[in-house]
Amino acid sequence: VYFENDYWDIPASVEKLGELLESKEKGAAQQLKFFLAEGEYKYQVGINELVYKPGRSWTEFIDAKLAAGVFKLDVFKSMQSHVKAHFKHPEIQQLMEFPVLFLGAKPSKTPALYSLMNYADIQLGTWYPQGGMYKIVEGMYSLAQELGVDFRFNHEVKKITSLNGKAEKIETNKGDFLADILVAGADYHHVDKQLLNGSANYSEEYWQKRVMAPSSLIYYLGINKKIEGLQHHNLFFDADFAQHATEIYDNPQWPEKPLFYAAVTSKTDNTVAPEGYENLFLLMPVAPDLNDEESTREKYYNLMMDRLEQRTGQNIKEHVVVKRSYAHSNFIEDYHSFKGNAYGLANTLMQTAILKPALKNKKLKNMFYTGQLTVPGPGVPPSLISGQVVAGQVQKEFPVA
Repeated sequence: VYFENDYWDIPASVEKLGELLESKEKGAAQQLKFFLAEGEYKYQVGINELVYKPGRSWTEFIDAKLAAGVFKLDVFKSMQSHVKAHFKHPEIQQLMEFPVLFLGAKPSKTPALYSLMNYADIQLGTWYPQGGMYKIVEGMYSLAQELGVDFRFNHEVKKITSLNGKAEKIETNKGDFLADILVAGADYHHVDKQLLNGSANYSEEYWQKRVMAPSSLIYYLGINKKIEGLQHHNLFFDADFAQHATEIYDNPQWPEKPLFYAAVTSKTDNTVAPEGYENLFLLMPVAPDLNDEESTREKYYNLMMDRLEQRTGQNIKEHVVVKRSYAHSNFIEDYHSFKGNAYGLANTLMQTAILKPALKNKKLKNMFYTGQLTVPGPGVPPSLISGQVVAGQVQKEFPVA
């Protein structure tokens, strides 16, 4: 982590991390243990009791164990106040608040329930699939084929026709298909407003009132030399965290001095770049629904690269041999992403569980939704869990004879 006037090499070991924090603030090692123990409780309840609930009725949450532990879950306490109760050092606070930056609200407005992310990250560890994230996709695809799933690629759905309270026909750019049961994994707003003719779950007014999580400006770069001073995961906190968060959530605009993340997967995985090269990924969280014209993208590319070069003390920009950017308009073009968001709905208290868009269509008895805009929420694991939850609901309502 690069701070404004410091650099911290964050160890993977919890014990070593405690020693590092203790060197910055007396008592921080013990506070880390308390902080992670609280996060572990939230994680266990969240994963085992909450995340697999379909969010279709408040009665799902009538549970003696949940009721007894509701205050331990810190649902009504902010992440910012929770972190400050444990740590006084401003840079430790930034480090602990960072995971919630992508959840859709500032730490001061995000429930402290989400310190479960710190527990998962620090205690359980961050794991990387050799060959990159796409290896997970390939594994799922291979398993699905073994189970008899028929894939039709590049068939963009243009319209879903319903009759007698059922989704009957899926019209695509390469032909039509009949449906017994339909699970939509595309962007919920797009399916609702563009594909369903008169059978949408929600009005446009409803969607416009949703609080969205951030979008991202991303750069995929190939570097024809090895880069010193960077590891697999790197955070550039050498700017004002609070100002950047305000420019995402309170006054949506392109940030003046953004924080950003840099991943160099080739530090861990020698299959993702030629020998002697680096695979560099830059990500800057930004507000959704912004104009991402090329001149704006180029401005922030130069800003991030200049900071990289300055902080690591080397020339990188002139060694870029592959360069591709990705932002709002790409999310919209490729995924019909609502307002070009990258992380779904904000994880605010009023957009949690049953208060998220429902996974079942109210008008069509055989139509379900899955993905980051419904339960349990955004992110790769929650989106995959969403599919599991919907599969359970389909099996429950349409049992195989």
